[in-house]
Amino acid sequence: MRSDVVADADPLQPAGLSAVLAAHRPQLVRFFTGRTGSVAEAEDVVQEIWLHIAQLTTGPVAGPIANPLAYLHRIGMNIVLDRVRASGRRARRDSGYVESTTTVTGGLAAGAEAIDDAPSAFDAVAGRQRVAQLAAALAGPPEGAMRVFRRHKIDGLSHAEVAAEFGISRSAVEKHIAVALRHLRKALND
Repeated sequence: MRSDVVADADPLQPAGLSAVLAAHRPQLVRFFTGRTGSVAEAEDVVQEIWLHIAQLTTGPVAGPIANPLAYLHRIGMNIVLDRVRASGRRARRDSGYVESTTTVTGGLAAGAEAIDDAPSAFDAVAGRQRVAQLAAALAGPPEGAMRVFRRHKIDGLSHAEVAAEFGISRSAVEKHIAVALRHLRKALND
């Protein structure tokens, strides 16, 4: 039946091009699937061909079309080329944006998206609470062990320097630090 429609239509006119397109639609979809690599994109190309033909019916006709199927293929290939060019422009634009908004550390970009170095609101609140817990634990008992712990871990003194400062043995410094660490673990895990 489609061959009757095509035979009745004048392929030299835009309305006849619509009939040729309708008759050869499956063939055009297969052709453009091979060119685009996607059935969905091929369907879009064929749809854009139909839109192009519909615009021809509203404007002046340039002249007769000798080979309507070849003409439809040419329209479709122009559409495919336009899509490839647009995709390339979009990729370059997006790449430029990503490059300008990503942080490169040690020669490696962290992901392909823009990086925000600020912690989330939840992490900021949790961090403040953890620091408050740690400060309270450091201020609490056992006082002697905490003084030794602060001088070694926070102030950066060696075991020998802490032992000399407090007049205790290095072994006692290690025991005080162990007691302080147990206290801190217990305080922070509660």
